[in-house]
Amino acid sequence: MSTITAPTPNELSELKVVEGSNGLLLQHPDGTIVPNYDATIHPFTEGDVVTGHVVRIDNDEVLVDIGYKSEGVIPANELSIRKSVDPSEEVSLGEEVDALVLTKEDQDGRLILSKKRARFEKAWRRIEAAAQSGEPVEGSVIEVVKGGLIIDLGVRGFLPASLVDIRRVPNLDEYMSTTIECKVIELNRSRNNVVLSRRAVLEEQRKEDRERILDRLQPGQVVEGVISNIVDFGAFVDLDGIDGLIHISELSWSHVNHPSEILNIGDTVSVKVLDIDRQRQRISLGLKQTQEDPWQRVVDTYNIGDELEGIVTKVVTFGAFVEILDGVEGLVHISELAQHHVENPREIIQPDDPVRVKILEIDSERRRLSLSIKRVEGQVLPVRPIIAPAADEMEDVPDLGLSEDVFADAVAMPAEVEVAEESLGEVSAADEVAAADEETADDEPVAAGDEQAAEADEESEEPAAE
Repeated sequence: MSTITAPTPNELSELKVVEGSNGLLLQHPDGTIVPNYDATIHPFTEGDVVTGHVVRIDNDEVLVDIGYKSEGVIPANELSIRKSVDPSEEVSLGEEVDALVLTKEDQDGRLILSKKRARFEKAWRRIEAAAQSGEPVEGSVIEVVKGGLIIDLGVRGFLPASLVDIRRVPNLDEYMSTTIECKVIELNRSRNNVVLSRRAVLEEQRKEDRERILDRLQPGQVVEGVISNIVDFGAFVDLDGIDGLIHISELSWSHVNHPSEILNIGDTVSVKVLDIDRQRQRISLGLKQTQEDPWQRVVDTYNIGDELEGIVTKVVTFGAFVEILDGVEGLVHISELAQHHVENPREIIQPDDPVRVKILEIDSERRRLSLSIKRVEGQVLPVRPIIAPAADEMEDVPDLGLSEDVFADAVAMPAEVEVAEESLGEVSAADEVAAADEETADDEPVAAGDEQAAEADEESEEPAAE
């Protein structure tokens, strides 16, 4: 059997490349065709990245065929940026890998390669491109360290705990060995420093979700959501990716001191979409609108002149508020508390007192209810010592919006009296009107039907005046 030997340099000068062989075959002048072994060895230098196939896996190294005269050796510590790796877990037989040439020939004549450094070079190019374009990079969590996570990107990237999610993550261990997408927010190759943010990716996705949800929602819709946060002024509802706000005034038909009285974080609720600000991506929601309106019960059940039981909820300078149904309060003006003149409503009633009241007016359109205590026959209320209320208590008036015509048959009132028309912060103005009312009540003519009562009031007050 004949042995084919490689041609000598002198012979190479006389050989010609066989057409169609891609330089792998040479022809002697005598017509003999021989392989061109040099053509199978690609030229490279130290620092180049080469590609080869894994041909053997040992406990401390991996052999790779890169088409060189001998296999390249990747030591175990050059396989990955992970610590204490098992070569069999990093590569498999026959797998194609990229490796950086560390040494063409060491003291033992071996070609030394590094898989992790080749990956490092490629990773830096990819990370730099991602940092410029703003595109996210993908990596797996390999360590949980103080203050954050270490992400394997081919380079060790640091993900601070505050940037792992939109909300605070109490246990970072749950991310171990998971693959996540992050944005590069800081990059310094000279220090091998890469800082990442998963939160930036989530916020961008959430923005897209918000726009999608906003396009779908319309005012008047009833949707389901989960209470995500409770604050003093209301509760936030997660509508599958976007938060809407239920203002405290839209939680219930009855007065609510704090949203936590009726809601808890994690509760699933049905809410009505009241308003959408698409430009600012804000959604106003209502909870009470999905419940029965107690005012409709008043309209359907009661009439002017009806007498019913109630509980005093608030005593103010100009009268008292009485709850006749859950969520429905009416005003008993100071002039409707007793047959005699009343200087301070607390002489007659106190909060939580049960009383009978007569309905004077029901204004369903403006949701206003006026009541009278003195017109209930047979009702006797005790005369009490005056307990001075706290200053802030007298200023906190519920939003009832009662009519200026509440007491049409009683002592005339100035037309400008409007009790709690819009908010809870108008008590001082109401107090001023009530004071003006008291000053003018004795000077103005008494309404028809109450002349005798007015005369009785004057007679009863004369001894006190003396």
